[in-house]
Amino acid sequence: MDVDRYVEFKEKVVKNVSKAIVGKEKIIELIAISFICGGHVLLEDVPGLGKTLMVKAFAKTIGGSFKRIQFTPDLLPSDLTGINFYNQKKGEFEFRPGPLFANVILADEINRATPRTQSSLLEAMEEKQVTVDGVTWKLPDPFMVLATQNPVETYGTFPLPEAELDRFFMRIKIGYPTREEEIEIINRNKKRDMLEDVESVVNFDEIEYLRNNFSNVKISREVLNYLLDIVEYTRNSDTILLGVSPRGSIALFKASQVYALFNGRDYVIPEDIKYLAPFILNHRIISMGASRTKDIYENINIIVDNVKVPLEEF
Repeated sequence: MDVDRYVEFKEKVVKNVSKAIVGKEKIIELIAISFICGGHVLLEDVPGLGKTLMVKAFAKTIGGSFKRIQFTPDLLPSDLTGINFYNQKKGEFEFRPGPLFANVILADEINRATPRTQSSLLEAMEEKQVTVDGVTWKLPDPFMVLATQNPVETYGTFPLPEAELDRFFMRIKIGYPTREEEIEIINRNKKRDMLEDVESVVNFDEIEYLRNNFSNVKISREVLNYLLDIVEYTRNSDTILLGVSPRGSIALFKASQVYALFNGRDYVIPEDIKYLAPFILNHRIISMGASRTKDIYENINIIVDNVKVPLEEF
């Protein structure tokens, strides 16, 4: 396993996407981690912070096909998966693939679709396939859903069910830019299209290598127990109604391996887990009295601070 290839991949992706997005290097890195792990990301924040632009820039960076789906209340499951239509020339039914048949999917304002349409994503996100009229169709590889939603507006929206939230590898809050970053954003918008300089900097062979080898990263029993202590804390806490599922444990484990590689190591340390836990666990718990993403982030940080860190020398 070549650790340098992971470091190089991270630097190339962050640098390239940053040509369009100002000051969000850590978020770009988190998206890259999710992509290598084969996961999906939910970008959640108020409108106008660059969620859609970030997804477009990332898709352009990794190459491959890209489709944008604007979610609305009248969107049907078949609008995503595709339909069987009758071809009069051939005298038979043919399958017409929907927009899910692409490498990167931008699910814009995902919470505006009805629960029926939202549920059509479950099979695609978990099993990388869709079933239409009893026939199963494999989706392209790699396949990643990058969804956006506005957590403030409730009119005309349908909250994502817990089962679908759990399918997302991470839920990330974008956050407002600093004064200096916003000056740079304004200056860039005066000049040209923000995506003009973004180009594909990786190929599918490189992506396949990175995805197939990150599992070789070592993790000691003490560090693994630390990860599980955090997860079990969420299940036993009196302030949490619903704790983290085993899917959440696996996601945190995988992300820690890739994050270690991005930082030039072939082993996981407790700081990797501590840094990633808020992004991977925040949407997998239901906290008492916490309704905003910011509140849930704070609860996860409190949990992590209360769990004893192993003292082994790494």
